[in-house]
Formats: sequence, C-alpha cells, structure tokens
Amino acid sequence: MTELIFKLRSLGFTDNESKIFLALLQGRILSATEVAKAAKVTRTDVYTILKSFVDKGYCNEIETNSILKYEMIDPEVILGKIQLNLEREKEKKSKAFDETFNILKPLYNSKSEKPSNSNIELIRGYNKQREIKFYELLKNAKKEILFMVRLELFISDDVDQTAAKFIKNGGVIKSIYEVGGGLKVRKDDKWIKAAPKDLMNIFTKFENYGEQVRVSTLSIPNYTIIDREIVFMNIVDKSVPKYNEADIIIRNKEFAESHAAVFFTLWEKAQTLKEYKMQNKF
Repeated sequence: MTELIFKLRSLGFTDNESKIFLALLQGRILSATEVAKAAKVTRTDVYTILKSFVDKGYCNEIETNSILKYEMIDPEVILGKIQLNLEREKEKKSKAFDETFNILKPLYNSKSEKPSNSNIELIRGYNKQREIKFYELLKNAKKEILFMVRLELFISDDVDQTAAKFIKNGGVIKSIYEVGGGLKVRKDDKWIKAAPKDLMNIFTKFENYGEQVRVSTLSIPNYTIIDREIVFMNIVDKSVPKYNEADIIIRNKEFAESHAAVFFTLWEKAQTLKEYKMQNKF
C-alpha cells in the first residue's frame, strides 16, 4: 500500500488524497465516515478531498435519504483525466517559464558597463556553455574550418556527425593536432591521456570522413577559425585552474585572416599522418 501511495504522489496526489483514492477504489459505495475509517484520515480532511474528487470527476456523489455516499468511477476514465490534467499543467508551466525567462533575460548584466566591442565574446570557466558555443559555431560554418588543437581534444558523436555532414556538403576541414605535449582526449565526460596509437586511431577516423589532418610535435596555439571570419580561442595555461580559464570568440574578418596565415605556416611544418606513422613505426 505504501508503494501505491508513493506512485500516486508522483502523479500529484497528497498523502491523504492517495489514501482516500485507494479507499474509494477498493470499496463500493461509501459514506464519508466509511471512507475516513478505511483511509485512516480525519473526517474534516475527508469531506474537503471528496468534494475535490467529485469536482475533478474521480468519483460520483450519490444522494440517499439520509447521507451522501461516494463511488469511484472507472479507473481508465480517471487515468485519462489525470493525464489530461498533467499535460495542461505542463503546458501551463512551460508558458510561465517562457514568459518569466523573457522578462529576466534583459536584466542580465543590465547595470554593468556594456562592452565597447560587441564582436568579442568572453566565456568564463570550463563548462557546458563552452562546448555549446563551440558546437554552434561548427554547425553554422559555411565553407572552411581550421583547427589547431593542443593538450585537450574534445570528442563528441554530435561534433563528428556535424563535421562529416559539413565535408559531404562541400566544406573543408583542416586540422593540426599537437602530439608532443601528451594530448588528452575527452569522451563520455572523462579526460584521459591518449597513447600515440590511440591518437592515430582517432585521427585516422577523422581522415576517413574527409578531414585533412596533420600532426605537430611543436607547440601550437589553441584555436579554431571559422570561414576566416570567426576565431574561437583558448589561452592554455596549466597554472590556471579550469574554472578560471576563459575562451574568447572574436568575430572580425581581418583578425581571422591573419590567424589563418599563421595556421597555414604551421600546416606546412606539420607532418601528414602517413609521415607520422612511418616515423613512429605504427
């Protein structure tokens, strides 16, 4: 019985409502006194709850010569009513959330000094927002993505699928991965130091769906250039805790073009996967 009460509570019933509901469900036609006795709930509470059940259509109120009696209706009908009520409540809460959020959003940093350059966006700390922003940039890329990755490589099925689709639609992805500093790989919310063979398997997978990959044993900057218009930059500093790290998104064509020139200088110095395999005898 306790388990049934718990399940009814999950549907929005109170403890007393659950007890009275079960008493009515197991009985036939009961008076309020009989319901109170079966449910072990005070008569004052029983009258209030029975009235609400009648209003909701969970039970029928039957007039007799002396007292009112109550009869539970078909549970299938009640289930439909509860389901409809839950859907209406969900819709109501969703609407309230949207309205409240639209009011709250303009208040964010409303009293702080506005940045002088809206083309520069700062993301503080290492959190999900960073990954969401990065993923959005990839999804909105049109022609070209230039990656330079050092120390930490975030791997995601969503990112892989987005990259593969981008290339299939005619986009170009060129990537340089720094392999000399012990590259870590993040998958399933865990960072693990990848062995050279593990990295080769990952890079080969990238190449198989069309990404142009090179590796570098030299230290490289950590940023991504989107369509030579946007630069997503992370300043790597091992002495700074992750929660104090910051990413910068710069939407400036001239800045992006200059960093693309740096990318291609390092691209020429980097090794192809074939060269790296031969050097390490994989």
